[in-house]
Amino acid sequence: MDNNQKLAELLFPNVGTVEELEQRFPQRDLPEGAKVTRFAPSPTGFLHIGGLFTAFASVLAAKESKGVSFLRIEDTDKKREIEDGVTGIIEGFNAFGIEFNEGVTGFNTEKGEYGPYVQSHRAEIYHTVAKQLVQNGLAYPCFCTEEDISAIREKQEEEGAVIKGYFGKWAKCRDLSFEEQERRIKSGEPYVLRLRSQGTGEKRFSFDDVVRGKIEMPENYTDAVLLKTDGIPTYHFAHACDDHFMRVTHVVRGDEWIASVPLHIELFKSCGFKILKYVHVAPVMKEDNGGKRKLSKRKDPEAAVSFFVEEGCPKEAVLEYLLTLINSNFEDWRRANPDSSLFDFGFNFKKMSQSGALFDLVKLQDVCKNVISKMDAKTVSDYVLEWSKVYDPEFYNIISKDTGYLQSVLSIDRGTAKPRKDIAKWSEIKDSVSYLYEELYSEDYTLPENISADEAAKILEAYLSVYDAEDDKDTWFQKIKEMCEPLGYTPNVKEYKKNPDAYKGHVGDISSVIRIAVTSRRNTPDLHAIMSILGKEKVTQRIKNAIDAYTK
Repeated sequence: MDNNQKLAELLFPNVGTVEELEQRFPQRDLPEGAKVTRFAPSPTGFLHIGGLFTAFASVLAAKESKGVSFLRIEDTDKKREIEDGVTGIIEGFNAFGIEFNEGVTGFNTEKGEYGPYVQSHRAEIYHTVAKQLVQNGLAYPCFCTEEDISAIREKQEEEGAVIKGYFGKWAKCRDLSFEEQERRIKSGEPYVLRLRSQGTGEKRFSFDDVVRGKIEMPENYTDAVLLKTDGIPTYHFAHACDDHFMRVTHVVRGDEWIASVPLHIELFKSCGFKILKYVHVAPVMKEDNGGKRKLSKRKDPEAAVSFFVEEGCPKEAVLEYLLTLINSNFEDWRRANPDSSLFDFGFNFKKMSQSGALFDLVKLQDVCKNVISKMDAKTVSDYVLEWSKVYDPEFYNIISKDTGYLQSVLSIDRGTAKPRKDIAKWSEIKDSVSYLYEELYSEDYTLPENISADEAAKILEAYLSVYDAEDDKDTWFQKIKEMCEPLGYTPNVKEYKKNPDAYKGHVGDISSVIRIAVTSRRNTPDLHAIMSILGKEKVTQRIKNAIDAYTK
């Protein structure tokens, strides 16, 4: 037994072998070309919209290729972890219908055969790989304290070292004898395990990024920490082990990780793992003072996916909008396939932007309006009930009393060739329908400048004399047109525009007065439908109340 093997047994006396792990986590039985992707957040805060963006791309890539996507929780940084951070991440994905084939499904729950899917539960795996690295002379214990590391940095700065870090002559523990290592370990001296890098910093290498093409970089030369003093792996080491044994094919992640590729590739090579394909995704950006910047957790409320949930943006619309950012050809596909599920879209990594997707709340709102306009009244009703139960209980208590009435309200101008597009989120519906609920209705009889209160009262009195709640829409409108001439108005808008001095106004003015009396608004969807839903008693009473207000 050579010294490397002795050291490995000393450091890791009770672990198995990498060969056993290979058997425990075999290659996945998937079709040729199938992608295995993962989204691997840390439970250190809310789910960021950029995270949803990257996760969605990962899920789509796996789905399009008949592969597998999974959710892994990377909780090796215990200092930054927040209490029950996993639940917030899961709830964020559930709110938008993002489903992974495997991985963490909740607090202490998961599904799949390649787990555990939480890094803190995988210590045995990391230690097994670490033992093999030590056996192969590619890892060693480092006893340097934080003070030692600080002193090395200071010395490098004093000497004007171009490259700084723990490597070469600065790696004080790299060439300790086995006897020295054994003595210090047995005496209980704290240590970390470091990679014995084979790089010199003088060579360059290249790799093919799926989005960005060929990227050339200097090779890794630092003896990076693999295991901390408590045996917990660093992110870099853990992700290499996890991605290999979970049989990931494509690593989809933010482009801020490009700088880590040299280390990651050396780790894969040192461990004897197949190097994966990297997909570095540009960040989600925001316009700011004429420039662009990354969406900020601190500055931008829309950076958190919970913002869109609380506002009541339809999950389908948020995903639809994200796809316009994820793939440049999605909008053309949507125009050609207006009624298809967005999951039918042929996602392609190569259609992703290299420069950063600009998140535009105004455009998202337009997408939301379009998506909601295509929903039937039952779907909209179900969504607004679900949303309001959590975020507006008062509104929920009002509309949940009669869901049939709610569906009638929401059916106005819906399901037609040109459906209404005035609602962008569930939080807007309360104001949109308030005049149809007595508990929410507030009278406002403000008239257009061209119509006096006396004139409005005459119009409403004339309308009450012909109003019949049983009239169909054509009959209803014909009666309004017949009211025009006796009151000094024209039923023909074009005629009024041609000769405005000959009339007090046109049929639209008559309709406006009735609309204001019934709804207290100047603009509403189909007035006949509104009056039909309110019913004769309410309509009549509201018109009488308006007459009283105008004649006081």
